[in-house]
Amino acid sequence: MTDTDKLIRRAVKIKPTDEQKEAQRRSFAYGNAKTENDRITREMVDDAAAKHPRGHDD
Repeated sequence: MTDTDKLIRRAVKIKPTDEQKEAQRRSFAYGNAKTENDRITREMVDDAAAKHPRGHDD
């Protein structure tokens, strides 16, 4: 087994925290919205996310 294979096997077991998932969700939303509308800001995404929080089972 190569070092890369070992790293992949270890990485698969890592579970992101709720905070990491939320940061990823906002980053994804920002990136997609920004490609459609150059006036979108991270603050706008943060405001929208605050109005629509995700539960732990989403």
